Amino acid sequence: MFNPILVHAHNPGVWTGDGNNTYLLVGEGGRATLIDAGQGKGAHLDLVDEHLWRHVGRLEQVLVTHGHHDHADGAAQVYRAHPAACFRKRAWPGQDDRFDVPWHEMADNERVDLGGDVLVALHTPGHAPDHMVFWHEASGTVFAGDLVMAKGSVMIHATGGGDLTEYLASLERVRALRPSRLLPAHGAPIDDPERLLTRYIEHRLARETQVLAAVAAGHATVQAIAESIYDGLDPALLPGAHETVRAHLEKLRREGRAEDDAGRWSTR
Repeated sequence: MFNPILVHAHNPGVWTGDGNNTYLLVGEGGRATLIDAGQGKGAHLDLVDEHLWRHVGRLEQVLVTHGHHDHADGAAQVYRAHPAACFRKRAWPGQDDRFDVPWHEMADNERVDLGGDVLVALHTPGHAPDHMVFWHEASGTVFAGDLVMAKGSVMIHATGGGDLTEYLASLERVRALRPSRLLPAHGAPIDDPERLLTRYIEHRLARETQVLAAVAAGHATVQAIAESIYDGLDPALLPGAHETVRAHLEKLRREGRAEDDAGRWSTR
């Protein structure tokens, strides 16, 4: 029976909510795989070791969904505690070196041996250029990283490699798998993936309509557009709203529906 073990990363915050979910998979002969490395909190590392001890496991590999701080910063601490483990992710040039671990690159559609079981790594960029999800076809489970979460929406960090066109394609790619369960890096498991993925796609398209309408109404800057759309948003979250607006504007620019003149936007 496929039974992922939730190992909480103990890193609550404005951007992480209650904190990250990481997942431990223990295969035949105690061969263990950790999905995401958290941020190196002692309580997280202790929990990983506790579960390994309970299941007579040894950490063989760490699969990182993407290189954002809350998913990868803990890699160095996990590596020090488990130096025999192989650390794997999709390459993000210019970013991966800061984590100080020997990364092994992961390819799209690569099959990852768990010890008697298999995950398929799928490149799903948009939230980040290196973002991957891990598909366990036999159980219909997708380890979704930051592709989606049960409540709220995912920020598209336009100035940090985010791309809304790619993100929408990634949502469609995962929806086409017809998974039965999504295990995200934040929040509760998602037991109705079709409904949630469809809602995510519709939400982005509705937000695009709002951005385009705001530009047409004369809101010419990212800040003005964001303030017209995200009225009443917690000020701490406004930088994320600005990033998402930029991502929408860039998509509209590429499609020839908006243009940028030194930071001032207009419709075509």
